[in-house]
Amino acid sequence: MSTRRTVSPRRRYTKAELDALALRYRTWGKWGADDEAGALNHITPERVAAAAALVRTGTTFSLAIPLDRNGPMPSRTARVNPQHQMYKHGGDLLADWENARHGMQSTDDGIYMPLQCATQWDAFCHVFYDGVTYNGHGPESVTSQGAVHNSIAQVADRVVGRGVLLDFPRFYGVDWLEPEDAIQDVDLQACAKAQGVEIGPGDIVLIRTGHMRRRRGEGQEHWGDYAAGPAPGLGVSSADYLLPREIAAVAGDTWGLESVPSESLPEAKFALHVIFLVNAGVLIGEIWDLEELAADCAADGIYEFLLSAQPLTVTGAVGSPLNPIAVK
Repeated sequence: MSTRRTVSPRRRYTKAELDALALRYRTWGKWGADDEAGALNHITPERVAAAAALVRTGTTFSLAIPLDRNGPMPSRTARVNPQHQMYKHGGDLLADWENARHGMQSTDDGIYMPLQCATQWDAFCHVFYDGVTYNGHGPESVTSQGAVHNSIAQVADRVVGRGVLLDFPRFYGVDWLEPEDAIQDVDLQACAKAQGVEIGPGDIVLIRTGHMRRRRGEGQEHWGDYAAGPAPGLGVSSADYLLPREIAAVAGDTWGLESVPSESLPEAKFALHVIFLVNAGVLIGEIWDLEELAADCAADGIYEFLLSAQPLTVTGAVGSPLNPIAVK
């Protein structure tokens, strides 16, 4: 394990520098003018088959947080926590027990939730920058009925392949990274080397900062400032490490994946969302629970696995909850 205790220093990016990075990694038109899958095109059938061959023990890990009212969303936002409602429950059966006690009966329930209030994917059309989103579509491509282009439903069968976990708290020998820590390109390279794993085309990269573990462990109501507060995460330079390797997607255990506040303020509130989603066509996943998987990877020294992370097929949605499953 590394003896270093902190990530590399934060950096600062002007709008011109951010724009140059975004253009460097822009993939618009690479897979055709009508493409809506972006870097998921790197996940080929051959790579899915190779990922399936990584399964050794058949051990499975759910990387999703529970969908309930005790989630991380603060009450001041429109992204409330999931509201689970029973439409028909045991009390209803007992109220008519003379009839209900005979034959088959049932219970029923439903849920209200914003699509990005828990473990989720951002669709490309979740973010616009200078008036456009992935493959050059303008705001008119997201109507009051949903997204006409780049909906998350368009890739509902595309997000399965080789997952790779980069566990930064264990790499640095700490319990968690500190809010505003920005994981730079050199940090990614060093962590991957220390874990003996190489990141390559079609990979779905998972970034553990320990921030979820910290906030949940503090016992604060509604996770403290986990959602919408300062957070560790990827720095802007991480694009220079991840994108040349042709990754398909990247997800983490924080509410925004990247370091918050952004290294590009005030030019862009979330610089990597601009680079990954809008320009490179790389899915961003947020609020993933990586604790159990990370402990297992540390125990056996294997940081690669089959990962199935399909979004829900919500027509026109700009994001989606999911229950990602890692299989080792």
